Amino acid sequence: MSGICRSDFSPLSDLDLEAPPVGIKFSFFRPENISPLEAEAELSLCEILRKSQLENRAFYFSDENKETCIGKIVLGMESFSTFETSGQIGERLGVFEDARANQNLYQFIPKLDPGVSNYVLFSPADKLTFEPDVLIVSARPAVAEIVMRAVTYSTGEMYKSCCTPVMGCAWFLVYPYKKGEVNFVIPAFVHGPHGRELWPTDTVLISIPYRWIPTVLTNLSRMTHHLPSHEGKQQYYEEFGGILKDLSEKAKNP
Repeated sequence: MSGICRSDFSPLSDLDLEAPPVGIKFSFFRPENISPLEAEAELSLCEILRKSQLENRAFYFSDENKETCIGKIVLGMESFSTFETSGQIGERLGVFEDARANQNLYQFIPKLDPGVSNYVLFSPADKLTFEPDVLIVSARPAVAEIVMRAVTYSTGEMYKSCCTPVMGCAWFLVYPYKKGEVNFVIPAFVHGPHGRELWPTDTVLISIPYRWIPTVLTNLSRMTHHLPSHEGKQQYYEEFGGILKDLSEKAKNP
């Protein structure tokens, strides 16, 4: 695995972020020049991500570490138990009316194939020593809008959010990597991150897979972050109305 990060993540520093973006890499081989997560740590996968943010440091997670939720399962390191896939947990939590509703959800959960990733690297963007497979940005809606607009600015790509009310880590870690699509998730909508109080309730998590990272970084450096129409309702009506009036006049003699 390469120990060099060639991408320039400096455009992220112009965003008003309360916590650093985190790069994630799935590795078959044990990483070099990066410390393992402490052996005594007992955290869920989403807590591990948040730990890298809050402590602003890089480390890697492996099957040798304790994981308290379904993280190892979505990483392909373990398998669901039969009582899990039968839907028993979600019914007892009150997330689902009955076990069959919870059981139906399992068909949608993205997972890495067994053996693909033995190690998962986490690093704040400004400390990256590797090219990330997924870049995760947590932001308030006003800032998240800028990041999402950087996806569509030069491409016209539509916004898309895929998630389930449980097992949210699968959607902001595995889904974008496997599907190659930028995904955004509201942690407060997902049972685990909500209950663990990992992010402020108005947080949006944006997951950017490696094939989209160059586009987003380039567009963040080129486009206007704070649009005039977003300064207030009056500015919006004046700008939009003026554009329509101007185009209507010009369209008379195209």
